[in-house]
Amino acid sequence: MTSPLILGLESSCDDSAAALLRGREVLASVVKGQNELHAAFGGVVPEIAARAHAERLDTCVEEALAEAGVTLQQVDAVAVTAGPGLIGGVLSGVMLAKGLATGLGVPLVGVNHLAGHSLTPRLTDGLAFPYLMLLVSGGHCQFLIVRGAQDFSRLGGTIDDAPGEAFDKTARLLGLSQPGGPSVEARARAGDERRFRFPRPLLDRPGCDMSFSGLKTALLRQRDQLIADQGGLHAQDVSDLCAGFQAAVRDVLTEKARRAIALYLNEAPSEPALAVAGGVAANQSLRGSLQALCAETGVRFTAPPLRLCTDNAAMIAYAGGELLAAGVTHDMSLSARPRWPLDKSAAPLVGSGKKGAKA
Repeated sequence: MTSPLILGLESSCDDSAAALLRGREVLASVVKGQNELHAAFGGVVPEIAARAHAERLDTCVEEALAEAGVTLQQVDAVAVTAGPGLIGGVLSGVMLAKGLATGLGVPLVGVNHLAGHSLTPRLTDGLAFPYLMLLVSGGHCQFLIVRGAQDFSRLGGTIDDAPGEAFDKTARLLGLSQPGGPSVEARARAGDERRFRFPRPLLDRPGCDMSFSGLKTALLRQRDQLIADQGGLHAQDVSDLCAGFQAAVRDVLTEKARRAIALYLNEAPSEPALAVAGGVAANQSLRGSLQALCAETGVRFTAPPLRLCTDNAAMIAYAGGELLAAGVTHDMSLSARPRWPLDKSAAPLVGSGKKGAKA
């Protein structure tokens, strides 16, 4: 039996995206970023993002259809990010998906954006359930045991800033360009991570929860101290600050991953694996540290290619396909949700939802 052709739509933050998927084959994936629209503001402006999605999503669909060499009438189902995210952007995608599904007379599937990221390793590497997932991005950071397309157990997460948000704020404090992750990583390559010893928050407490807001504050104080002592920042100061900050984030995530792996292995998975996804998963220092940890603990390490780590619609189409296969569809009452936890049984994290574009 031929797998259905699924059109995926993603608009949860500042990337407008459309993709076409058949099974695990990505026929087309189009992503239109908005960096140029938000550059002057030092971060994503929700109103600007929502307007851009409304203008660009239909163009993304047209380009994806052309790239895949199919027509709209050949689409068998429409999957769309229904949350969590910036509500204006999510609403743009949901309304377009409803219109397309209704006009084509095909099923509509609302997808949790976090589930899209969390199921990506099944799309790219065919990972078997259950596997351990580190979702680490500008709006989220959590460890999840993924047991099924609708079965997620959260082992821990950030109680304040997500790592990507902390990278963005660090870049702003040091006068670097946005998005902050690539800028800080680039400068860190020329830096000495041992010059400034930044705190490793919550390592003195048990569990897998994390905190990154204090780390950002420590960097601010070190920057101000340097300016006060020498009348400004030298280029090497910026590189060393970036290297020290990046090392602190890496060390926290690696130690928390060690704890999460221990909990995960208690379930005796037949094919133990740690997957990492989200924009911060592109950081090479973090990847190297997690790969070494997995080699030490006998767990397979996998990370999707960068184009599927960051926000995209291929992951939404794939997650929609898994839900569709399980008999999950939605009607026109599908709503856009700014918050949507994957593990509904877990207690809300302290501070969760207060910070970050998609918290």
